[in-house]
Amino acid sequence: MKIIVVNVNPSESMTDVIAEAAGRHASPGTTVVTLRPFFGAEAVDCNFESYLAAVAVMDRVMAYDESYDAVILAGFGEHGRDGLQELIDQPVVEICEASAHVAMMIGHAYSVVTTLRRSVPAIEDRLRLAGLWDRCASVRASGMSTLEVDVDPERAVRAIVAEARRAVEADHAEVICLGCAGMAGLEEAITAELGVPVIDGIGAAVRLAEAVVGLGLKTSKIGAYAPPDAKKIVGWPLWQALGVPRAPGRGDAARAAGRSGGNDDPPR
Repeated sequence: MKIIVVNVNPSESMTDVIAEAAGRHASPGTTVVTLRPFFGAEAVDCNFESYLAAVAVMDRVMAYDESYDAVILAGFGEHGRDGLQELIDQPVVEICEASAHVAMMIGHAYSVVTTLRRSVPAIEDRLRLAGLWDRCASVRASGMSTLEVDVDPERAVRAIVAEARRAVEADHAEVICLGCAGMAGLEEAITAELGVPVIDGIGAAVRLAEAVVGLGLKTSKIGAYAPPDAKKIVGWPLWQALGVPRAPGRGDAARAAGRSGGNDDPPR
């Protein structure tokens, strides 16, 4: 089984964090390939950056010319999942929904701790759209941007623990979901502080993608996610319009190793 995990921003360091988390949670026999877009904001913290990332992620997946079984969109509540589902048959798992689904299996109510306050509405909207809002106790912001989480994980743990504690004590959350792909790997430290289950969306998405593929399921194409009607689209795919070569990424050798692949970098 091969799963593609796509970062929503072109940051190499954040893609490395995502690759490590995905590889850690993948089952033996699952190959994980991490991709990052050819263009976009260095971190996604607002609606403009999220919509730009949506186009970048779809473009990056369409530029990947090897076989795969599922795609994970490694952006918490970011746009683009629905469009990608129309373009490919393989299951597409988004880490916000994956986290919430798993949280509801192990607790009555869950809270999300994310980055900036301005990111909260987009996450709330995604959870509502997915029908997962009723058991969400709260979505809280740590006050740290995505870039700050990447640069200073120790400070990020302190900020996330503070908000998670408030979610548990004031909002009666029983499970905490980490509301940013860049927070992957922090769950153990937070669990140790609070004594509640903490879910990393990357790990949850990898395991759910394995389950869906293992069941032999693909995205339904008879309604909402039917392929787009045939028509001329100027400048699409963007990687071709921009003249980006299909240069092999440094993850190629790692992919051949089996369980987890490396970071399939965009050309520079």
